[in-house]
Amino acid sequence: MHVGSFVLAAQFPGQGQGEALHRAVRTAEVAEESGLDAVWLAEHHFVPYGTCPSAVTLAALLLGRTSRIRVGTAVSVLPTVHPVALGEQAALLHVTSGGRFTLGVGRGGPWVDLEVFGSGLEAYEKGFPESLDLLVRWLREPSVEGRGERFRFREVPVVPRPSEALSCSPGPEVVVACTSPASVRLAAERGLPMLLGMHVGDEEKAEMVSLWRQLARVAGRSTEEILGAAHVSAGVCQIADRRTDAVETLLKAMPGWLRQGLEAHVTVDGRARAMRDPLAYTELLCGLHPVGTPRLCADRLAATSERTGISRFALLVEGSGDLAATEENVHRLGTEVLPHLG
Repeated sequence: MHVGSFVLAAQFPGQGQGEALHRAVRTAEVAEESGLDAVWLAEHHFVPYGTCPSAVTLAALLLGRTSRIRVGTAVSVLPTVHPVALGEQAALLHVTSGGRFTLGVGRGGPWVDLEVFGSGLEAYEKGFPESLDLLVRWLREPSVEGRGERFRFREVPVVPRPSEALSCSPGPEVVVACTSPASVRLAAERGLPMLLGMHVGDEEKAEMVSLWRQLARVAGRSTEEILGAAHVSAGVCQIADRRTDAVETLLKAMPGWLRQGLEAHVTVDGRARAMRDPLAYTELLCGLHPVGTPRLCADRLAATSERTGISRFALLVEGSGDLAATEENVHRLGTEVLPHLG
């Protein structure tokens, strides 16, 4: 089992953006010190829900600050960037970090980001498969040409080419955020592992893993590839000597952050959107994920792994909104929970 931290660089009420980013960097540093396997970085634009606008940029900083831990994006929003530009950045991080970088990508949402970056709503609604295929080709082939509807260009060499720099690896790992059967199909047909969100529980994640395996098999993926796919489960983790204390910590801090963060999202076309009740959502997360004593958290992770077949976790550890409490939470995750998981 591989356990990592999930970092949003969340800006809680009353905090500055620099404070949120400093906590994000410290979370990654403490994660390595405490023995965690990875740190996963979220990406958001124009909202306090997360103050990191470029997960690959922050990943570069953290790869330079660390020596062992893997660093991944969860996720880089593909419709707002050119896939070749993102591919070049991913290849660069893969080569210079000795293969410690994972590129997680997703569709994002129908937000004003699409207007600001000029990609438009169609890139979100229809363009994700083309962008994903071009990105993967860039990370796996020596030269690439654009021959799709959106991206058309002459053949150019891939520089740096990931497989030449690290002969033991074909290139950086690519993970796809999946929230629907359509996105599961997209990932399965390409043999790419999934990143499953923290808003769904074990039963739904198990169903998505089962669907991925079925679709991958139909697409001709090998049994070895299907069984070896390292899917990632996102969740929340808060550790305390009593479960009630861990829950109270999150109920005090997270609803305020969720309220101001989610309310700040603006749709690109003015479409109506439903927002989760922040308190009810926090309560849901406390019920779904490892929130409580170290032993309870370990048992919860083990149970999720057994039920879903997922062996990698990206756990939101900054739910208290406080730097010192977050550092302690990460340290306890590494020193008190991981030993129970072997």
